[in-house]
Amino acid sequence: MTDLDQKDRKILRELQRDGRLTNLELAERVHLSPTATAERVKRLTRDGYILGYAAKLSPDKLGRGMIVFVEVKMDRTSDAIFSEFKRVAEATPDIMECHMVAGGFDYLIKARVKDMTAYRAFLSDALLALPGVRETHTYAVMEEVKNTTSIAF
Repeated sequence: MTDLDQKDRKILRELQRDGRLTNLELAERVHLSPTATAERVKRLTRDGYILGYAAKLSPDKLGRGMIVFVEVKMDRTSDAIFSEFKRVAEATPDIMECHMVAGGFDYLIKARVKDMTAYRAFLSDALLALPGVRETHTYAVMEEVKNTTSIAF
């Protein structure tokens, strides 16, 4: 963060709000020339501050309106089990996020499915089929209160 000046931070904030801004629009918002703005965006991308751009899609319209969080406990832990679990989790399209955590369980998974019937199939066909899974605890989301990809800095 020490490499970022106020203009860099402003560029990052504006792009988080709207990644579709044209360079000219972005330049106007951050009070720089279009050339200087484009150079800064290139540098921020090259240096790994900007990882990419994506469209935000409607889960409801795409038949993925239900969110579930699943705690996963492994029956044994080894580098081989963790690697295989990671490989399969990355390849499972319903899994949106998967985090190895410290605490009372090994992984926390966020998945999006159509409904409870789809979740039951996902649980048996995908989660319980993952290597080394001993136990799962599921939390179905009743209301999504906040969902953001913006990072505060």
